[in-house]
Amino acid sequence: MFSTADQKIILLAEDREDDILLIREAFKKGDISNPLFIVRDGEEVIDYLEGSGKYANRLEYPLPALLLLDLKMPGLDGFDVLKWIARQNSLRAMCVLVLTSSDALSDVNLAYELGANSFLVKPHDFEQFVATCRIIRDYWLKKSRTPQISRPSAAEHPAPKPSS
Repeated sequence: MFSTADQKIILLAEDREDDILLIREAFKKGDISNPLFIVRDGEEVIDYLEGSGKYANRLEYPLPALLLLDLKMPGLDGFDVLKWIARQNSLRAMCVLVLTSSDALSDVNLAYELGANSFLVKPHDFEQFVATCRIIRDYWLKKSRTPQISRPSAAEHPAPKPSS
């Protein structure tokens, strides 16, 4: 099913409240009006994607077309989430953009090896952050077509969540 760019759900995995506020403001200034759901750690990302616990109602918590994933989160980090997604047949094709403050080449390489579709370093300047958000809007939300994904079924028997 095709959805227009402004109907695509975005899931933001970010633990820092100031970064969440910054991203919300940059989205607003960058004309991104998509529904934005926020989770604050890797465990919560997995719960959301599985549809478990408080995220069981898919009408209230729909699967995202795009996951913006911070790497450095408490508990399960972004790399753990990428590993988990790679093991889920129904989610493996999900568009995952790493959005992190790390610019370490080893993090870039590992994120791509684990299936990230893009690696973006959070700009320090607000106007550059807005420009980055507009790139996300113009390419990932408007130009790029997202594959169909579905919630992991009980038959898939998702692998246990990785430990840190």
